[in-house]
Amino acid sequence: QVQLVESGGGLVQAGGSLTLSCTASGRTFISYGRGWFRQAPGKEREFVAAVGWTGGATNYADSVKGRFTISRDNSKNTVYLQMNSLKPEDTAVYYCAAQGKSYDYNWRKVESKYDYWGQGTQVTVSS
Repeated sequence: QVQLVESGGGLVQAGGSLTLSCTASGRTFISYGRGWFRQAPGKEREFVAAVGWTGGATNYADSVKGRFTISRDNSKNTVYLQMNSLKPEDTAVYYCAAQGKSYDYNWRKVESKYDYWGQGTQVTVSS
């Protein structure tokens, strides 16, 4: 059984930074995509960022491009989301996810293509 455990969420002022981490256990997903999604109160869960198995191919939602950076350390089975210049509209529960098989680049934005999910970590950005 696969487990994804997120950490690093919290409360930060607008303009500040946070780094989220997500460590996988139970199975090695070095060859498959990993992603971050978020869900704000009263809204549907949305794609934030994704990274391929080498860490070189990344996707970002337009709303976070230039502010967030996704990366991965396969030796630690961990993916990171560095969030800079945070805005109140970034407030949400952030979920990490892992794909159970290899997909092409554009499929990493699609929630239904992820097989494993973390429990979520709250990020709150105050104005």
